[in-house]
Amino acid sequence: MIAAVLRRAAIFAGSVLAASIVIFLCMAVLPGDPAQVALGVNATPELVQQTRQDFGLDRPLVTRYLDWMGGLVGGDFGRSYVTRQPIGPQLADRLGVTLWLVGGGMLVALLLALPLGILAAVRHRRPSGAVVTGLAQLGVAVPAFLAGIVLVQVFAVRLGWLPSGGWTPPVRDPVEWLRGLVLPVISLGLVQGAVLTRYVRSAVLDVLGEDYLRTARAKGLRPGQALVRHGLRNAAVPVVTVLGLQLATLLVGAVVVERVFVLPGLGSMLLDAVSARDLLAVQGIVLVLVVGVLLVNFAVDLLYTVLDPRLRRS
Repeated sequence: MIAAVLRRAAIFAGSVLAASIVIFLCMAVLPGDPAQVALGVNATPELVQQTRQDFGLDRPLVTRYLDWMGGLVGGDFGRSYVTRQPIGPQLADRLGVTLWLVGGGMLVALLLALPLGILAAVRHRRPSGAVVTGLAQLGVAVPAFLAGIVLVQVFAVRLGWLPSGGWTPPVRDPVEWLRGLVLPVISLGLVQGAVLTRYVRSAVLDVLGEDYLRTARAKGLRPGQALVRHGLRNAAVPVVTVLGLQLATLLVGAVVVERVFVLPGLGSMLLDAVSARDLLAVQGIVLVLVVGVLLVNFAVDLLYTVLDPRLRRS
């Protein structure tokens, strides 16, 4: 088990290093001078050159990358080309908002997908199973931002039950913070829940046809008992795989949902940085998002070894 964890930790570290190199090179080869963009077209050549020196843009590419990585190890993401303020503190504040949004969306998705997916599989020959499968199919086709707009129209504009957007820090007003999160979290969770429901249904259907489940029923267990005791653990393996892959989709959806609900998360920060061509900020935000996805995949790999003993032995 320890060897498996160390092997996957080494793969995670190598993936982060490779991602940092790719992200840095992608930002470096973009056309245009960040110093010139930050100062505007009326800046004098001397001022542009001085700004390039201030940000270290006149140094070799390898030196700039090593300096950037050295700063990241110490938690320093550098200074914004546009505002000249440290990127790290702002990024940390925005990350908290996005984590609440993504975590809440994933929780809603799981709460919807697990019971509905199992129901759709167990009753796949009955009308109730067909209805759940049809609703899941419909939910997959609805983008998160459209679900958000509909929810705002119904629950914020017409009924006035919840705010249409904005962010209240939980330490200032926990109730208002929770009310503000409800609609964006449900917007994300509904769409992801529809996708997961299909995978849960498929995984449980595969398990229902296995010999060991028929044997369990032949020994006197009711279908539900046999599924819970012997089937769900095996069905969880492909579902966990999809959960890891869905996180990347969830992050992309969060970027759009943050715009719809005016939430100051990483997605909004990323769009603002791209608009202002603040490449160092874009570089840091993208790396944080990539590391987040890799961390989830790392956790999923470890979960495999818990769910499937054959992986531990291998």
